[in-house]
Amino acid sequence: MLPARTLLKSRRSRIAATLVALALGASLAGCAGDDDAASGETVTLVVHDSFPNEEFAAAASAATGYDVQVVSAGDGGELTNKLVLTQGAPIADAFFGVDTIFASRLVEHDVVAPYAPEGLPESAARFAAAEDADAGAQAIAETGLVPVDHGATCVNIDPSWFAEAGMPEPESYEDLADPEYAALTVLLDPTASSTGASFLVGTVAAFGEAGFADYWQRLVDGGARIEQGWSDAYYGRFTQGGEGGTLPIVVSYASSPAFTVDAEGESSSTRALLDTCTRQVEYAGVLAGAANEAGARAVVDYLVSEEFQRTIPDAMYMTPVDDAVELPAAWTEFAPEPEADRTHDLSPSAIEAGREGWLRTLSERIGL
Repeated sequence: MLPARTLLKSRRSRIAATLVALALGASLAGCAGDDDAASGETVTLVVHDSFPNEEFAAAASAATGYDVQVVSAGDGGELTNKLVLTQGAPIADAFFGVDTIFASRLVEHDVVAPYAPEGLPESAARFAAAEDADAGAQAIAETGLVPVDHGATCVNIDPSWFAEAGMPEPESYEDLADPEYAALTVLLDPTASSTGASFLVGTVAAFGEAGFADYWQRLVDGGARIEQGWSDAYYGRFTQGGEGGTLPIVVSYASSPAFTVDAEGESSSTRALLDTCTRQVEYAGVLAGAANEAGARAVVDYLVSEEFQRTIPDAMYMTPVDDAVELPAAWTEFAPEPEADRTHDLSPSAIEAGREGWLRTLSERIGL
């Protein structure tokens, strides 16, 4: 089994190779000349800090004919805050990486210009930030929140640790609250991590506004650790995340076990608990007041194009919204997505209405 840090380095190399190949291919095919007026014009995309900035900029520039610049603005929560604070005088022309937890804030504060790409895959409609699933396509056009990829936040475990310890593997939220398992668990601070905030939403969905804080109290009283971010938790504390990790339970993603497949592709050293998952969608859009609105639209179009959608599993370890994209074999076998009736989800409006209060309650109860 390769160490997880080696796997992450290998993944980044594949990201760079894939996107650079796209850039070269587009150049050789003459794609960059489709709009002579766009040639040389700059368009800026602001993203979360897990995005392959330089490689994407090269590929998107070649594909659109614009000089695409990519800048980072922290994790999904930090990105959202910056976009809201600069509403009307945005820090970029387009954005990518605001997820389900924060999407409604952009709508509430009129941050995004209404826009839906003509080439948007039909399958993207079901990931719209909408209360009514049947209004997906209309909601995308009205809000300007364009779904690009999706996944699920789930608790992951190290099955070999439990086999060696002679303990049954946990399966559910309730199992994790048992002190025997809580003491083996790494959580993420929902005030500092969008992944942690997604897990928080899952517990509110499962236990209700009256019961979620009690559940977190049980976890903490049982000895669960809380780390500031995913990298600290997964690579620093998780037994399968790298050298020195001692805890076999961590909040991560449904796709994470595809990271820890052995060199032969026959087994994974981790497993996602599919009864502890919360769905997550990442959105892009044109920012209201963009200096280069036409360029922003071109970049958003590229994010949902077949060319870019094919890179998403390797580039971000999320699932593309285009159902026609074939996922890597390891995903099918080792990283299946949870079925819709097993996930713990809330509507965008419920998240927006409750998020700050839930965080405040949790901070008061367990001292975040």
